[in-house]
Amino acid sequence: MKIAYINADPNVPVFGTQGSSVHVQELILAMLKRGGEVHLFTSRLGDDTPSDVTALQLHLLPKLPSEDAALLERAALATNTFLQDALARESEQAPFDLIYERQSLWSYAGMEFAREHSIPSILEVNAPLIEEQVSCRMLIDQRSAEDAAMRAFRSATAITAVSRQLACLLEQHPSARGKVHIVPNAVNPERFGDIAPAIPRNGAFVIGYIGVLRARHGLNTLIESFTLMAHQSAKARLLIVGDGPDREYLDREIAARGLTERVQFTGAVPPELVPGYLASMDVALAPYPPLAHFYSSPLKLYEYMAAGLPIVATRIGQIEEVIRDGETGVLVRPGDASGMAQAVNRLELDAETRFRLGDAARQAVQDHTWDHVLDLSLSFSGLTAVET
Repeated sequence: MKIAYINADPNVPVFGTQGSSVHVQELILAMLKRGGEVHLFTSRLGDDTPSDVTALQLHLLPKLPSEDAALLERAALATNTFLQDALARESEQAPFDLIYERQSLWSYAGMEFAREHSIPSILEVNAPLIEEQVSCRMLIDQRSAEDAAMRAFRSATAITAVSRQLACLLEQHPSARGKVHIVPNAVNPERFGDIAPAIPRNGAFVIGYIGVLRARHGLNTLIESFTLMAHQSAKARLLIVGDGPDREYLDREIAARGLTERVQFTGAVPPELVPGYLASMDVALAPYPPLAHFYSSPLKLYEYMAAGLPIVATRIGQIEEVIRDGETGVLVRPGDASGMAQAVNRLELDAETRFRLGDAARQAVQDHTWDHVLDLSLSFSGLTAVET
């Protein structure tokens, strides 16, 4: 099966360290593992290509300017013509059997090319991109962005959303209605087998967090809850795996609380090192705050589970659909730093419960694999499997 995988988002390096990059890598690997001939069309490759994806055929889209927002938007729109021509050239040797695209602002040519040539297509949507761009960044030509999204929605055979909450938002668009299917994030359990800890505990009780350091991921709750935990336990240490725009804020808050010596940052780490850091933790946190629209499918949640970690998370969105309170983790109210601290302190004193929750989480996540994601997505497009 010949597949075009399109990632035109300059904010998502294919071989990067953030969760979105891991999502792209794992899905492409699932396609390659089935013997698919995968052609990657991307505007940002990121780090060096790993050796296990040497079969991937690369097609680089034009690099987008970053110094001027209006110029970037116009260049991104113009990339549609480049992408359409690139797909047409590659189709001259043999047609594509599937066009798969991770949705990005301004991109529609892949889905329209698929419709014009009667090729099954899947548009993977991970967030309400226009709403995010308006609220968190800058969007100058919103009308053109909305037009591009609707063109992609109209042309796609199937649209996959990573959560039920996001699917409900997409269904509000007439162009998407009736095409939307829920396909949550996943994990490769084989990466999290018998892994040695990257950092020795040395008698400490290590509370861990992994992810991009952004306020909307619950950093306030993370720091406030750890402050309370540290007052209750002399052994408590916090391990933060990741980096992001709010790293300096975290440094200041940690220093102001006199906790600098009890918190360790790793910075951004490549995906292959993540299992070792998770193996260094005793408990893992997903401290999302109370958000009016929580549509995420947190990759960290599935990685915590695959690593067999007891999880303390907030009861919000998809999290309370994945974690069974008291069975595969502990759920607290969003923003409840005191409740999170109490839950972790109880787990520190109860090793039996920690092991029970971790084992149950590891078992529960075995069906949430990228192979399953691929099979499910293909079925919605009318295909059954990537041929070997």
